[in-house]
Amino acid sequence: MTTAFPTLRPRLLRVLLAAATIAVLPAPVFAQDTGDEARLRKLEAEVRALQRKVFPGGDGRFFEPQIGPASPQGADSGQVMGVIPPATTPVTDILVRLQTLETQLQTLTARSEEQSNQFGLLEQRIAALENLQAVAPVGTNGSTMGVIAPEATLPAAAPATAAARPPANAAPTPATAVAAPSPERLAAVQAIAKPQTADAGDDEYTYGFRLWDAELYPEARQQLTRYVEQYPNHSRISFGRNLLGRAFLDDNMPEEAARWFLRNYQADKNGARGADSLLYLAQSMIAMGDTRRACIALAEFGETYPVIASGRLADEYQANSAKVTCS
Repeated sequence: MTTAFPTLRPRLLRVLLAAATIAVLPAPVFAQDTGDEARLRKLEAEVRALQRKVFPGGDGRFFEPQIGPASPQGADSGQVMGVIPPATTPVTDILVRLQTLETQLQTLTARSEEQSNQFGLLEQRIAALENLQAVAPVGTNGSTMGVIAPEATLPAAAPATAAARPPANAAPTPATAVAAPSPERLAAVQAIAKPQTADAGDDEYTYGFRLWDAELYPEARQQLTRYVEQYPNHSRISFGRNLLGRAFLDDNMPEEAARWFLRNYQADKNGARGADSLLYLAQSMIAMGDTRRACIALAEFGETYPVIASGRLADEYQANSAKVTCS
């Protein structure tokens, strides 16, 4: 016995040391990715994908980037200070993640509702403009004009007869377009002087304005039609198209007037008389008894030109609005 004990002691010592080493080693931690955890991660991924679809560009206001800035070399602030940050429990982590998902879904829902509302308003405006383009008055010959396009065929000046055509060197007078004018009317037209300046286009418009102002509407229409056809890019073209519509409207011809007002408005909404033409288009529709299109034109006028509706054309706007009952 005394001879065997020394040989057993080193072996026993090694076994005891190995057991002690195993005892003090930390137990391995295995990640337990349960079915619920996998479902939660999948839901988070789908919400992030939906966020990128609704908020393109990866805006940090709506979702955090998947890859953040690198941490300081070696360890985080807690490790640098020698303090181990407190660990959250799995239940707490899941609750925080669920709350984040709920907040993100609320944001997505609100944004979706805003976009739906914007699309609805846009569709209403498009429908209103389409209704304005669908003005289809009946012509003087009883045929339907059809849908009015921006470049619709417009009334042209009546050709002058050979007997009434003025000399070549004489200024053109719209009285030649009137069949068998009376001496009184001829005298009234001849009393209107046509200006002669360096701007021929302005002279044609001014002459048409003077005829309209003198309530010589047929002659004014012929003169203004000549101006619009010969000077389509003149600085006063918006005035000319609008005044040509006025020459029809003031002569109790709202159907023809509506066509000119609509054309002027569609050609240049920001023109000098674009707002006027839209308002007079509503007045033409009222004169034709078309309340629905009159309301559409008035609503478009108030929305497109709020400053003019409360300023320069406030009286006309209120007068026309009082003539119809719009829903």
